[in-house]
Amino acid sequence: MAQYKCSVCGYIYDTETGEERRNVPAGTAWEDVPEDFKCPLCGAVKKMFRKQ
Repeated sequence: MAQYKCSVCGYIYDTETGEERRNVPAGTAWEDVPEDFKCPLCGAVKKMFRKQ
């Protein structure tokens, strides 16, 4: 599984765990995360995340 880091605040999106606060189920690949996804900590948009 992959991880993507918010370049604004450092939050890590892990494809294995997903993000319940944003209604993204565990196992969701980054490519399948909705384009309007925002960081649950700082609100940064999806394009601000970088693969780790």
